Amino acid sequence: MIHQYKLNNHNIVLDVCSGAVHEMDDLAYDAVAMYESTPKDEIIKQLCDKYGVTAADAAECLEQIEELKAGGQLFTPDTYENMAPELKKRTSGVIKALCLHVSHACNLVCEYCFAGQGRYRGKSALMSFEVGKRALDFLIENSGSRKNLEVDFFGGEPLLNFDVVKKLVQYARSVEKDHNKNFRFTLTTNGVLIDDDVIDFCNREMSNVVLSLDGRKEIHDRYRVDASGKGSFDVIVPKFQRLVKARGDKSYYMRGTFTHANPDFLKDINVMLDSGFNELSMEPVVCSPDSPSALTEEDKPVIFKQYEELAKLLIQRRKEGKPFTFYHYMINLEGGPCIYKRISGCGSGTEYMAVTPGGDLYPCHQFVGEEKFKLGDIWNGVTNTEIQSEFEGCNVYAHEECRGCWARLYCSGGCAANAYHATGSVKGVYKYGCELFKKRIECAIMAEVDRLSDEDADN
Repeated sequence: MIHQYKLNNHNIVLDVCSGAVHEMDDLAYDAVAMYESTPKDEIIKQLCDKYGVTAADAAECLEQIEELKAGGQLFTPDTYENMAPELKKRTSGVIKALCLHVSHACNLVCEYCFAGQGRYRGKSALMSFEVGKRALDFLIENSGSRKNLEVDFFGGEPLLNFDVVKKLVQYARSVEKDHNKNFRFTLTTNGVLIDDDVIDFCNREMSNVVLSLDGRKEIHDRYRVDASGKGSFDVIVPKFQRLVKARGDKSYYMRGTFTHANPDFLKDINVMLDSGFNELSMEPVVCSPDSPSALTEEDKPVIFKQYEELAKLLIQRRKEGKPFTFYHYMINLEGGPCIYKRISGCGSGTEYMAVTPGGDLYPCHQFVGEEKFKLGDIWNGVTNTEIQSEFEGCNVYAHEECRGCWARLYCSGGCAANAYHATGSVKGVYKYGCELFKKRIECAIMAEVDRLSDEDADN
């Protein structure tokens, strides 16, 4: 299977199952499009008529396509479907990451928040040190021989429980060597409570920090407000700037959400760049279709255009020596994720779980509060084996709509939570999000092709 598209003066041909990406001239691009459905003599005739080339030149082009096919770089058959269940089984029972909900409370009341302003359909709560300590022990006990373990401090707003965060990191550092483990921590924050202590601690202990900023002041302050309705932009941006400046070359990213209010989110990206931030993400909102924040069909062409213009901006700034990173455009055409990851996805409910303040286990943070998906708890482990089996069965080939999709080995079947909330099944497909994803991948591939082309020209 191949996927072809033209974007920003690049003719791109993706061989889906090998992952090979080719930039071709117009002649070869058209030849590839006809290669499997049109007799060779007819292809040559059409190419000669359209481009004024000789039959020998057209035939040579077809020979080059045949060589790529023979080399496993074009029209590669899909040999992965039968591997999918077996690859998933190999990691069964091994947990590599936990999302610790240290706070089911928040000092902002964002209207579009999937977590119901941080409370996840329940009452406000903070995780105790004892529960958090047991969660870390649970992770160690269930991580098998895996050395690198990941813990995300999440909420609500985790800085509302910052003392417990610090104690849990200290505890993990005190036991990791005894168990031959290495903890990597991430913290996600809205920034309101950032101070010098938070900055020093995060820049010392956190492998990554996720900072919530929606871009333009008027957009950010429309949704990200405190209990009195006051926007948070002016409070948090200077704090984020101080943290990022002090962070040096350690990882962070600004995470924004775009909604029906700002499908023209490139304006928000530019505000972030102008504010001194260059590790960026803008995520499409996922909410009830009847919410005023929900993206509409009318928004879609605007969003597609934004993704294209964003890729062009990425290219332009790279050429100007002012590069930035956009999370969804981080793609490696010369390597990338292993085939297990491409088939199996994020590992929610199997390799990755969320822990509530009370110690309950859920497949991921987006399922927390939905009792059907409660897996068990950190003392007794997974007891709801029926639900876990659903997630063990999640792979890209478990989604019927994905089997013939050119992007399947990039999205790995998409987000199980989004699928469930859109269709009622973790093996469904959130079609709107799927279309946005495919556009993002096309733009990401194009931007990387442009970069590699420039490198080849310089060598």
